[in-house]
Amino acid sequence: MNTAASPAVGGIPRSLFAFSIFYGGMVCIAGVLGVKQVALGPLAVEAGIFGFLLLVVMSSAVSELHGQSTATALVRFGFVPLIVSALLIQLVLALPHDPGMYPPAIDAFPIVVGQSARMMIAGLISYGTSQTLNVYIFDKLRAGTGRMLWLRGMIASVVSQIVDTILFITISFYGERPIVGLMEGQMLTKVVLSIVLVPFLITGFVWIGRRLDRA
Repeated sequence: MNTAASPAVGGIPRSLFAFSIFYGGMVCIAGVLGVKQVALGPLAVEAGIFGFLLLVVMSSAVSELHGQSTATALVRFGFVPLIVSALLIQLVLALPHDPGMYPPAIDAFPIVVGQSARMMIAGLISYGTSQTLNVYIFDKLRAGTGRMLWLRGMIASVVSQIVDTILFITISFYGERPIVGLMEGQMLTKVVLSIVLVPFLITGFVWIGRRLDRA
């Protein structure tokens, strides 16, 4: 890692600047995408997983390029857009709708963006825990796997996504519905996607980051 000579934006390395903006956007959109359940062959998962996988990749790429402490700070700053967007959603839901609003959207909007307080808390806890764990595991595996970037990213993603699923589903639905079967399906899909997608994504984003810093 060498950021001292990196071209910077306001003193921040270009890769860190670009990835931080992208990370903040993915934090906000991942929860919205999670409203839809998608079928991937025999597997079913909430669509927010694609946004969360990109968060995993971003935090791992920042750890690789700028160190574990910087990546952990990125995860913590991610709480800001996550909390602000949740508060703004609640504000907009509380405001009366325009009488001229497209009628189907009046009923659809609260369904798409609305979440219970319990699910919001579950999202905050699972996000912070799983993303911090991802960065920690990714960095610690450096001693054992060295420069095998794709392998470190994949292992860290698999473990963190399992933890994310356990925390989110338990906090959201324990006592309201059976959760074991729900966990199994979600975890299986997230593990498969982590194995298939993360090695390519982490390799690509680290390459892009290094190109930005050498530009």
